[in-house]
Amino acid sequence: MLLFALGFLLIILQPSTGQFPRVCANVQSLLSKECCPPWDGDGSPCGELSGRGSCQNILLSQAPLGPQFPFSGVDDREDWPSVFYNRTCRCEGNFMGFSCGECKFGFSGLNCTERQVKTRRNIFQLTASEKNKFLAYLNLAKNIPSQDYVIATGTYTQMNNGSNPMFRDINVYDLFVWMHYYASRDTLLGGSSVWRDIDFAHEAPGFLPWHRVFLLMWERQIQRITGDENFTIPYWDWRDAEDCEVCNDEYMGGRHPTNPDLLSPASIFSSWQVICTRSEEYNSQQALCSATSEGPIRRNPGNNDKSRTPRLPSSADVEFCLSLTQYESGPMDKMANYSFRNTLEGFADPQTAISNPAQSGLHNALHIYMNGSMSQVQGSANDPIFVLHHAFVDSIFEQWLRRHRPMLEVYPAANAPIGHNRENYMVPFIPLYRNGEFFKPSRELGYDYEYLQEPALQSFQDFLTPYLQQARQIWAWLVGAAVFGGIVTAVLTGIIRACRKKKGGTSSEIQPLLIESEDYNNIIYQSNF
Repeated sequence: MLLFALGFLLIILQPSTGQFPRVCANVQSLLSKECCPPWDGDGSPCGELSGRGSCQNILLSQAPLGPQFPFSGVDDREDWPSVFYNRTCRCEGNFMGFSCGECKFGFSGLNCTERQVKTRRNIFQLTASEKNKFLAYLNLAKNIPSQDYVIATGTYTQMNNGSNPMFRDINVYDLFVWMHYYASRDTLLGGSSVWRDIDFAHEAPGFLPWHRVFLLMWERQIQRITGDENFTIPYWDWRDAEDCEVCNDEYMGGRHPTNPDLLSPASIFSSWQVICTRSEEYNSQQALCSATSEGPIRRNPGNNDKSRTPRLPSSADVEFCLSLTQYESGPMDKMANYSFRNTLEGFADPQTAISNPAQSGLHNALHIYMNGSMSQVQGSANDPIFVLHHAFVDSIFEQWLRRHRPMLEVYPAANAPIGHNRENYMVPFIPLYRNGEFFKPSRELGYDYEYLQEPALQSFQDFLTPYLQQARQIWAWLVGAAVFGGIVTAVLTGIIRACRKKKGGTSSEIQPLLIESEDYNNIIYQSNF
């Protein structure tokens, strides 16, 4: 019944969030370099008549970049998205989207004024119904076309500088696979030459903010195509796992009975086709991935190169990583030492934080361990375990943000690898997001993790309870002290009055001292107390 209901949704599609807006993938938009579509609510560009936003020139960061990419003007992703568009919608307030038709992450409502925080949960804590619904949602996304977005099948030069658009349709799930590929692909230099030391989503400071945005967009897309506004991505807590606990037919697909590199026929994922996995072929043809099918998902967990990844990460590995105080360091790439980002990403040893690209720790360890589609960077998002894995990686990032409370200035403003400075726009997202905008606690972006939630005070009474309990424990003592103080005060008052009466008939020379000075000090102390 659930699958039937989800299939019915194919005819009531809602917009998606992602790469090239369909309304801007045309000759006019590319030649004018303007992507400011009208908002459906009032028909004006960027919803300007309703105060949602306006069409503005893109403001690009002028901060210097690191030395890793020694070229200029050879890659469409440089100064994203200026090769394709230099004017886009700039949204006001809590509005967001390529036409300012959506709410920012963490807001909802007609005017995007309602704050919301949703909880991502451990996949093993989901009920059978919740788990099955999640799997069905994944399969729906794989079979439903994106209504609002298309992908580029050629470079801007191959499009004859915009006069010959090269775009194609794609399903919702593969849209995100393609975006991950596009951000991490090699630079095509012409002939058979490529530049491999470039990645707009990995091996640099933007690794964690980029994947945070990726998951938020993916999560929102699932909410929209299913109508389930409460959907959140589950995570797989792989700390101390002895094997791939989600690699069975109940969850993400078990092992094929006769071919250990494939998934069990009993899994819905066994019929999925991968895209964007043949990077060497694209490079030799100087072409982009066109999102054509390239075979089934491959996965053989645990049969990986043990010299590179001997085991899955431990709780101790994660805790050591969280203890690192520097977000980024040195060259700010995979050679960075004592960098939280580089250690979590997996290029630095999780026990020393010293860079060692020959080994794969933490995040990278999971990819290598899966020994298949997940293990090749550009096509790794083909395996749906990718989503569970990166949700948990994001939760570790969130722990670090809460523990160290860094200022925005901790994120590098300059000299990071191309695309990774604080004010750089993330490739290939439209609408535009800057790296620094997601270097903040997840609750400000509308979500939290179940295992990171702190027990909230249920009411004002909960807040007062510990103080009331302490008061009860010392109540008798407080009453006794008050009574004793009252008695002492009464006695002193009586003595003083009696002395004043005697003073009227006795000379000052023979008037005895009422009390020794030492005793007087003691009485004053007791009275004050």
